[in-house]
Amino acid sequence: MPRPLPTQTTAPRRLTVAVLGPSRFPVAEPYVGGLESFVGGLVAGLRARGHRVLLFAAAGSTGAQPEVLAGGGWEPDELSRQDPSMPAAAFLREHQAHLAVLNALRTTYAGEVDVVHNNSLHHLPLTLSSTLPFPTVTTLHTPPTPWLTAALAAGGSSHAFTAVSRFTARQWEPWVTSAEVVHNGVDPRRWALGPGGGGLLWFGRLVPEKAPHLAMDAAARAGHHLDLVGPALDEGYFAAQIAPRLGRWATWHGHLGGPELSAAVGRAGAVLVTPVWDEPFGLVAAEAAMCGTPVVAFDRGGISEVLRPTVGPTVGETAGARAGLVVPADDVAAMAAAIPAALALDRAGVRRAASSHLSAASMVGRYEAVLRAAVAGVPPASSGRGVGAVTAVQDRVAAS
Repeated sequence: MPRPLPTQTTAPRRLTVAVLGPSRFPVAEPYVGGLESFVGGLVAGLRARGHRVLLFAAAGSTGAQPEVLAGGGWEPDELSRQDPSMPAAAFLREHQAHLAVLNALRTTYAGEVDVVHNNSLHHLPLTLSSTLPFPTVTTLHTPPTPWLTAALAAGGSSHAFTAVSRFTARQWEPWVTSAEVVHNGVDPRRWALGPGGGGLLWFGRLVPEKAPHLAMDAAARAGHHLDLVGPALDEGYFAAQIAPRLGRWATWHGHLGGPELSAAVGRAGAVLVTPVWDEPFGLVAAEAAMCGTPVVAFDRGGISEVLRPTVGPTVGETAGARAGLVVPADDVAAMAAAIPAALALDRAGVRRAASSHLSAASMVGRYEAVLRAAVAGVPPASSGRGVGAVTAVQDRVAAS
């Protein structure tokens, strides 16, 4: 009896993905904020899976294309400058840079790109996506902003939308009725399990909406020293709220990145997260938890999704393992009271809880599925405003 012929399988083809990144700060270490860190990790993850990624982002971004989304050298001419109604020059430079990049995608890169992944917070990628010869997937990283919602209301579009949390997806429902939720992920090799044993830590941008001064107050109230790490981007806020609190109960260590930052997070006994606005996700909480460092956070925006308990026990893990604790928003006393319980959490359990739903590999795999679905032409669900979104594409499309 003849042996059956082996079944031929075709490996999913490599995609060429044009990633539109942020235009305010470069995608480069040390990352200024969560969006820059997210884009850097996503680009690295897609490249590691064999895809070609063309990154368009702010000047100074690592491995980016020559076209930049800000600081590209364009200046208004002298006659235009005399117009008293001319918008701020910085606004015009950013606007012109996005126009130039979108035009390059439409012409120079037209025969190369398979799909655009839009992580820009600018309105033009939505406004002009229908002019591109390939589909666009847009990730919603922020609450609705007037520029973006106006673009959608005026007919701007994207083949598919994703959102970084269920909270953010709900905020966008008036304009985007269906967005695939893909939580941000962090690399467990970069954010390795740390020994702990140190004091409390706050890290991120030292700006009013992140409110590190409230973390300083909570730590002092609990009788613990707090180390602060991050760029001081608002001089007035730093002078008024941070500098007076430095001393016995708090030390600022400047802006750290890469292994130096992850080592500091791994040494900390616990991390405090104190937004006074509704964080769309809360990447610092995920990074801390992946290091095994428990988190105490104000219950704002999507942070509770980051710190939620794992669903059921896994091998070697007890039910209810969690990455940290959430306390009522803006409640310094509640945060101080929760610090001892956070310090008592098992670090290995905190890391397992984070690994269960916050790994970079899982995030990149889900984005890859969304991008392949867009390339394959899987029709998105209608939003009723000319705006579409892919729903559950991970289970519907494996390869284009």
